Amino acid sequence: MTPEEARETASVARPAAELLERLADKLGAKASVSAVFGDPVERGEITIIPVAMVGFGFGAGVGMNRKSKEGDQGQGGGGGGGTLATPRGYIEIKDGEAVFKPIRDARMEALLAALVAGSTALQVVRTLLRRRHAR
Repeated sequence: MTPEEARETASVARPAAELLERLADKLGAKASVSAVFGDPVERGEITIIPVAMVGFGFGAGVGMNRKSKEGDQGQGGGGGGGTLATPRGYIEIKDGEAVFKPIRDARMEALLAALVAGSTALQVVRTLLRRRHAR
């Protein structure tokens, strides 16, 4: 890479790095339990604190393409990111004791029940086929 190409690459990469820093700052500031589910709630002698799994991701890229020595060149860049928050439960504080109470995911429970039912049905079919084959 020539010194001129290195300078051009650095001039393109610098905005991408700045974009990544801005994305990380903005997404990191928004990826919190209280931003998604609210602050702890107090009612009388009970305090409820929401619990969630929160994450974020981001990416960016730049490119440069020289098509000919006459000066045709392309360059560009872009980036994006997002956050994901999934409720996991809540902490209930009552009478000086804290207890975590999970929130169950109905879809996962249904999937697990379907897998168990399918496995049981498969075992029944295998047993019936073995008995039939043994006769």
